[in-house]
Amino acid sequence: MVTSDNRGSPLHNKAVTKSKTKPNGKKPPAEEKKQYLEAEFTKVRVVDFDLKELVLLPREIDLNEWLASNTTTFFNLINLQYSTISEFCTGDTCQAMTACNTIYYWYDERGKKTKCTAPQYVDFVMSLVQKLVTEEENFPTKYGKEFPNSFDSLVKKICRYLFHVLAHLYWAHFKETVALDLQGHLNTLYAHFIVFVREFNLVDPKETCIMDDLSEILCAPVPPTPAPAAPSSPNSAPSPSSHNHVTER
Repeated sequence: MVTSDNRGSPLHNKAVTKSKTKPNGKKPPAEEKKQYLEAEFTKVRVVDFDLKELVLLPREIDLNEWLASNTTTFFNLINLQYSTISEFCTGDTCQAMTACNTIYYWYDERGKKTKCTAPQYVDFVMSLVQKLVTEEENFPTKYGKEFPNSFDSLVKKICRYLFHVLAHLYWAHFKETVALDLQGHLNTLYAHFIVFVREFNLVDPKETCIMDDLSEILCAPVPPTPAPAAPSSPNSAPSPSSHNHVTER
């Protein structure tokens, strides 16, 4: 969790992924059961409306303003979500920044590759993102100040890093999230984020494919709520359509 701007952090350039499965001809180990895909958890949300409508660019809003506002909001929300389980994400429990079959490495501005613990990686991410979104030249807030030519690439970089944090939360800390009864908040935040980055093509699908199974469940359009059945007369037989109108969300 970020508690300061930490502008002097030297490690703040880029991250890459690397599969943990080596091409050595051996059969890869059986995939771990993903608790977060179980129906009893995926149906838990804090909202039940179509998130697609929430991310669409309003006609009267500038695209860059919309991207800046949403990116900053996602940074704050994901940082807050991570803070709820940060005491369980330690150098001992999470010796690498992992998600599914992927390890995330950090590269500093000199190109030096660093394999760090998950809490270190998240700290690098949050420190970098906070630095970017609070610098006026990157995310201008003053009237008449134009966005930089590099703004699109900055937003894409931020969203890629934030996805890494969300993926790690599901992969390594979903059990703690459930114990805190916060899976509904995590599911809603994740679905909102994925719908947003898909709408504006902010993260390469090759980056997010490791969580496609969850994304397809959580980002599916909300089914329409059935209209209540008309009351029947005492002597009429019940209509078949008046039964089984329970919708799970």
